[in-house]
Amino acid sequence: MANKLLSAIEDDVFLSEGSVPIVIEGLEHSYDKEDFLPDESMHNSHELLCLREGKIDAVIGGETITLTKGSVVVIRPLVRHKLMIKSEKADMLNLYFGFVHDTSDLKLTKESGNSAKGKETKNNSAGPSVSIPGSLAKITLESFLKFADLGITEDNEMVRLPFFVIKGSEKKEINELAERIVAENKENRYAKDLMVHTLTVELMIVLSRALRSEWEESLSVKNGKAKELVAIAKQYMDENFDQGITVSEAASYVFLSQGYFTRAFRDELGISPMNYLMKKRIEKACKLLQNNEIKVSAISLQSGFSSPQRFNVAFRKQMGMTPMDYRKKYL
Repeated sequence: MANKLLSAIEDDVFLSEGSVPIVIEGLEHSYDKEDFLPDESMHNSHELLCLREGKIDAVIGGETITLTKGSVVVIRPLVRHKLMIKSEKADMLNLYFGFVHDTSDLKLTKESGNSAKGKETKNNSAGPSVSIPGSLAKITLESFLKFADLGITEDNEMVRLPFFVIKGSEKKEINELAERIVAENKENRYAKDLMVHTLTVELMIVLSRALRSEWEESLSVKNGKAKELVAIAKQYMDENFDQGITVSEAASYVFLSQGYFTRAFRDELGISPMNYLMKKRIEKACKLLQNNEIKVSAISLQSGFSSPQRFNVAFRKQMGMTPMDYRKKYL
């Protein structure tokens, strides 16, 4: 009974995701400086590299970066990369992950042994040792997370980045989650698959937070792009204010946190996004109130308010009178 219940819970979690994140394999590499490493590596999956000890130079998509203890980098699928050991020893953890669209793909992955096994290696292998499912969804990490997958160049142009170096407090969380995923797969414990999936989803959330922080930091440097995103969000609000959209939804539309979006919107337009939405809704309500055949309760919904009560409170605050008084005054 318990196993059947667990299976039902697991399937429900998988189905609720739409696109399910899976860890294909986790590898633990230990290298000496004199060890031979392959010239290049390239995979169909995303690769998360966590450097436990040592120092390495990573050449990713033609760009060289230096990684030290605690560094975390996400490498996109089909991006050529190679590593060069710069310390006497280097110890790292690599997670290869992707996304599937349906649970049958996930079950096939499990049955074929394609999971975060946590293999320990000391050789010149590069990439996952198991085959990568051909059914991996052709979507990026950011599209699953509803996040931007673009960077900003010096001339303010948007380009696709071949990798992300994770900074800030999220580095520690990501390292810990990667270690837990590998450790969980080393043990044949009850509900292991559900636990690994839960940890993987948590890892995706922390990654999305880290990437969002990087995105917003880059916008602070490139102020022109922030202005462009505010303009895009304003157009979205102009077209959908009467559909009951929220400030949070407008912020998500341009891949920004609500706090950052609110500040950028106010700086650019001199009004908060909440007050802007309210202004647009009241303006439409005033026009509709001039038609005596439309009920006030219907006008509240047609203007984007969630209820007549909220409409009455907002209208009185904005116009200094109730909707009915406004109708009587102008008819």
